[in-house]
Amino acid sequence: MLVHPSPGALVWPAAMIVWGPGFTTAGHRHHCVQLVMAMHGTLLIRGRSNDQWMRCGAALVRPDGAHEVDARDTTVLIGFVDSESELGAALSEHIEGGISCISETQVARWRVALGRMPTEARVERWVRTELLHRRRPVRIHPGVRLVLRHLREKLGISDDFSLRTLAGISGLSQSRVMHVFTECMGTALRPYVLWLRLQRACCDLMGGATVTAAAHNAGFSDGAHLTRTFRRMLGMTPTDLALRKRMSRGVTMDRVDSHRERINPTPTVRVVAATRTAPV
Repeated sequence: MLVHPSPGALVWPAAMIVWGPGFTTAGHRHHCVQLVMAMHGTLLIRGRSNDQWMRCGAALVRPDGAHEVDARDTTVLIGFVDSESELGAALSEHIEGGISCISETQVARWRVALGRMPTEARVERWVRTELLHRRRPVRIHPGVRLVLRHLREKLGISDDFSLRTLAGISGLSQSRVMHVFTECMGTALRPYVLWLRLQRACCDLMGGATVTAAAHNAGFSDGAHLTRTFRRMLGMTPTDLALRKRMSRGVTMDRVDSHRERINPTPTVRVVAATRTAPV
């Protein structure tokens, strides 16, 4: 099923965007393109703990790239974009290495569009005018598309994600589906399933679910397991995400896309079919 609109988030299948008070994170990595922007002043970002900090107004992080952020003295906007989406593919083209700082000129233009404190209307307009026009077609093997659809539709309903089952769905051999999946998605099958579970839990948390309920719905053993995964993959806790949701306002990709198609009724291709889904 498609996720329902949730205040404080621009949610998958394309992306999630939250904004609110500044924060710091421990080192972590996750399978999506990340945009992090200080609404005034600058933030610090680096790949690993022994790397030098980079100071900038905004940065893009490559999928699965290790990073940590110190943005404690400013309002921050954070975007998490599915790496296999058209938007994710377009943003990835602008990332050199693991992290790329965005030019001061572009940051200034984005800040004018968003205002000192983002609002739902401003974020929706900014996404439509500054980000969506960057979309690029994404090529994914037909068999992998079938696997993605199955994973996203059955997550939280069925746990039969065995290699044998997924190979049968894809029409490929077990060894071939593992190879082609990794080649298309940039990550192996099992880590990708874990990322989907985290997306699902994040989406439920943004919708008001408790940590225990979100963990259960996404297939984690318990709330403690979800919290450990949050810290490792997002550099924050489920409570941190829920707090940011309460202090934010946001838009859904469905609303942005429907506006776009009223202006230009050209159908858009989405890599994922439907799911509930996930910050820095």
